[in-house]
Amino acid sequence: MNKLLPAEAAVFADIEDAHRTLAPLMTAIAAAVGDHCEVVLHNLSAGDLEHSIYAIVNGHVSGRGVGGPSTNLGLEVLHDETADHNAFGYRARTHDGRDLLSSSVYYRNPEGRIIAAFCINIDLTPMQRAADLVASLVPASRVSADSAPQELVGQDVSSVLDEMITDAITMVGKSPSSMSKADRIEVLRLLEARGAFHIKRAADKVSSRLGVSRVTVYGYLDEVRRG
Repeated sequence: MNKLLPAEAAVFADIEDAHRTLAPLMTAIAAAVGDHCEVVLHNLSAGDLEHSIYAIVNGHVSGRGVGGPSTNLGLEVLHDETADHNAFGYRARTHDGRDLLSSSVYYRNPEGRIIAAFCINIDLTPMQRAADLVASLVPASRVSADSAPQELVGQDVSSVLDEMITDAITMVGKSPSSMSKADRIEVLRLLEARGAFHIKRAADKVSSRLGVSRVTVYGYLDEVRRG
């Protein structure tokens, strides 16, 4: 058994094996929480993040279906499979700006490779509307969320990449037209750390957003990877 595999973790032979066990749990969670709760099983064994959704319940929450894409967290998993990527109760954001409360658990095969992601996404919109109503009656009760979302849930991988680039630019704090070389390299560092360059043609999109050539992007990326 791979030494990186936690002793208590469930192990599945393949995605079909994982689905047989997890499908009833997906249905049970969605039924218990309600139709604003999306439950997703991603197939990560093939590394195809553009079509990773193997099964999904209440896909209307994110607008995705079977054969749909993974998120930026899937990129981070493929970027470093040795780490423990399980995460619970983190913030996420849909492509149309709705806030989600999410949890993700990753499953491995007997060789220790990550083959599946079991994800729960709860749309907070109904609760936020209720909170806004209460806040309008009792203003002091309003609480603002000031932490950035960890996960970006898009209807395709390209839109996820767009959000990742936007977040990286925001973190640098300058518009691309006013960035120095060091600023652009920092954008590339942030994107590389999140696995953005596992997406096909990522360099083309980054070069367009930063206003530099594709060759320049690869040059910056080499500098980032050399440390």
